[in-house]
Amino acid sequence: MQLKLPEELQFIANARMVQKTTSGRLDGKVCIITGATSGVGYQAVKRLARGGAQIVMVCRNGEKAKRVKEEIECEFQVRMDCVQADFSRFADVRKAAGEILQKYPRIDVLINNAGVHYTHRTLNENGIEIVFAVNHLASFLFTRLLLDRLLQSAPARIIQVNSQGHRFGGLDLTDLNWDKRRYRGLKSYGASKIAQLLTVWEFAAQLPGSGVTINAMHPGEVRTNIGMNNEWLYRMYQHYLLRWILKDPVISGEALYYLAAAPEMAEVSGRFFNLTIDEKPASHALDRSLGRRVWALSEELTGLAQPGQAIELERQETIFV
Repeated sequence: MQLKLPEELQFIANARMVQKTTSGRLDGKVCIITGATSGVGYQAVKRLARGGAQIVMVCRNGEKAKRVKEEIECEFQVRMDCVQADFSRFADVRKAAGEILQKYPRIDVLINNAGVHYTHRTLNENGIEIVFAVNHLASFLFTRLLLDRLLQSAPARIIQVNSQGHRFGGLDLTDLNWDKRRYRGLKSYGASKIAQLLTVWEFAAQLPGSGVTINAMHPGEVRTNIGMNNEWLYRMYQHYLLRWILKDPVISGEALYYLAAAPEMAEVSGRFFNLTIDEKPASHALDRSLGRRVWALSEELTGLAQPGQAIELERQETIFV
């Protein structure tokens, strides 16, 4: 007798399933991808290039981006571009979006892949906890700034590289900076990924009939450089233990390409994928009321809305309930 896992634990079995692939092409399609010089992003760039895409990499390290650009152009004979931006700085996010909008009259695919993991509490220059700032707020702001161009370019696709880490919990809208709680790296990471998922559902609710889709995906348990900015003990753990049990990020690149190029994904929106397997997220990441509050707060923190709107929305929802 085969044991059937509860729906929210199905991710354990899904990780072992045969993943989907596509022969679909992206010839000449403009694909924007953040965090593209190593790990998941690098493998995604290689797969996009093999599919004929015109790729714009948004990366923090300009020298590494230049080397990747030269390598990919040489190997695949595709057009590549680099935009330098540190996604812990919202000014850089705005600058990168401005450069892209000025240079590219259309955007066919946006992949938000840039992410960080810290084991110690750190604030960015805006005074916001850096994991939440990079993993959620920066991708939210970048997507909002490019959304009109994506709508004008429809059909277009947005893919948020999320994580099973959203199942860790940790999101507390009254303590985003961990002033009141002991900082825990896995929880802060989980909080950022919950917030990102909650806004994916809000984006999706606004886009029906527009020709633009948005989905989130877990890239698998793969080897990446995320977290290597932490203290030596974590780096040793990552390098000497985790690297031997994690998979090659080639599978992540293939999955991202499937979500970006597969014809059968053309109208699929507002879903969470474990690589290419449609999956139910944790219940706390499906709370649409919380999602509206996260959306309003994200607008405030990124400067897309005036301060106080999130508080007003929370007051209205309290009255409504």
